[in-house]
Amino acid sequence: MSRISARGFAVASATAVTTVGAVMGVAQGSVAQPGDDAEATAGESTLLSDLPVGQQAQVQTASLTQQADVQAIAADTTAKKTAEESARKQAAKDAVAKQKAALAKAKAAQEAKDKAAEAAKTKATTEVASTSSAGSFPQQASYTVAEVQAIARQMVPSGQFQCFSNIVDHESTWNYQAVNPSSGAYGLVQAYPGSKMSSAGADWRTNPATQIKWGLNYMNDRYGSPCDAWDYWLANGSY
Repeated sequence: MSRISARGFAVASATAVTTVGAVMGVAQGSVAQPGDDAEATAGESTLLSDLPVGQQAQVQTASLTQQADVQAIAADTTAKKTAEESARKQAAKDAVAKQKAALAKAKAAQEAKDKAAEAAKTKATTEVASTSSAGSFPQQASYTVAEVQAIARQMVPSGQFQCFSNIVDHESTWNYQAVNPSSGAYGLVQAYPGSKMSSAGADWRTNPATQIKWGLNYMNDRYGSPCDAWDYWLANGSY
């Protein structure tokens, strides 16, 4: 038989599998120090060189396997910590993005509210101006373009006049008696049918102030203001 007994091989194997350091010590020719359990079992130490070649390979393989297991555990731990840290950072970024989105939404809502309030104020001002001014102009037998424009300047709020003027210029070139030969639309703002303007006054056919009053109310009611009506006209070629 060889110098090592079965019990001696058990000690060497137990020592190698139990700790990497012990196995490496054996591989360098030092005496392995088995644990208490190994001592209780075998009662002696065995050098790696005392083992047959085949058994030496088994001990070395066990040592390398244990090293690989330790390295794998360390790698898994590192990967887990990295993943947790990445998750925390992403959660923080998501929270910041969510907060920014909420602030932007609130800001947009407030701006829309302010715009609506301003539009309502403009509409109310325009309606008051047209209602209070329409009857303050003495009716004439006829009106020049300059006279009609002068009336409009007094009835239309200054911030809306240019838009109102653009529409009237395109629709009737400021001719309060203009008639569309195809549709029959009538007056400065080409109301269709022209009789709609009777809601602003019975003299809608001959009084440009009555037509201006009706036109302002129409633009406010349907589009929000003369400038909103002009924006629509630019996009569609009519209003």
